[in-house]
Amino acid sequence: MKAVLSKAPGLPDTLVLEDVPSPTPKAGEIVVSVKAVGVNFPDFLIIQDMYQYKPARPFSPGGEISGVVKSVGEGVTQFKVGDKVFGSTGAGGMAEEILIPANRMNALPDFMPFDEAAAFLMTYGTSHYALKDRGHIKPGETLLVLGAAGGVGLAAVELGVAMGATVIAAASSQEKVDFCISKGAHKGLVYPENPLSREQQKAFSDQIKELGGGVDVIYDGVGGDYAEPAVRALNWEGRFLVIGFPAGIPKLPLNLTLLKSCQIVGVFWGAFVARDPKGHAENLADLFRLYKEGKIRPHVSNRYPLERAADAIKELSERRAKGKVVITI
Repeated sequence: MKAVLSKAPGLPDTLVLEDVPSPTPKAGEIVVSVKAVGVNFPDFLIIQDMYQYKPARPFSPGGEISGVVKSVGEGVTQFKVGDKVFGSTGAGGMAEEILIPANRMNALPDFMPFDEAAAFLMTYGTSHYALKDRGHIKPGETLLVLGAAGGVGLAAVELGVAMGATVIAAASSQEKVDFCISKGAHKGLVYPENPLSREQQKAFSDQIKELGGGVDVIYDGVGGDYAEPAVRALNWEGRFLVIGFPAGIPKLPLNLTLLKSCQIVGVFWGAFVARDPKGHAENLADLFRLYKEGKIRPHVSNRYPLERAADAIKELSERRAKGKVVITI
């Protein structure tokens, strides 16, 4: 089988496509013939050894896949050969086949195609957990989404609307803001390029306040110099959700939390899935319900073949993607 491999730390151009042996499942494992791979920002970090999870090399990036069960190991009862599945893999997805513990996969309903399934779990799972379990968002509250046109950001926009919030989409261009509004955001604003001067930060904070009269929940998938002015626009007892840092890890003056009685809340969806499988299953059932009702749907903005995996990761790392980038096999 063919696999995209990271053999040494580096940027996407260091990845190579090679033939490797097909895996054989042991007890509790399955082999999945991969049909689609969702590309996520951790894929860009993991190949540079900049992510908290560092698999042994050589490895394939790709932490989110959908496909068909090719073979099952001893003791596996929840899946059989031919079943359609999807799930989070950590790494290894950018290959024609992947060996994975059966309990890491979920049954793929017939109503969801492979490409959307590969673009579904990490983005909507992260954003649903963030807004529901960490942000405790309520109908009528105002939600600001930073990086709203990306995969997790767009999922947060859709879920915020579905949960009854007034959603402000913030992105780096008017084109991206208009795209988010077409996906349900009520309002939008364009932020300047990172890094921001103190004057730009103040103007950005004022812009947020003017649009929303202050915000109750901030979904920050960007970091950098956008975090502090966003926190300054929080309402009393607001919640600032820490999602990711493509613009850099921000430093926040903690006196703001006292003045606003607000919360800085970490969101580590992967750890939640491992620590609370029942809670994750309940959230996934709710996401399927929203999908069937037409309230959420992954926007796959671009599809690449396996041999162009480096280009797919590069598009995401350069923040050119609107929605999700998917590799199809």
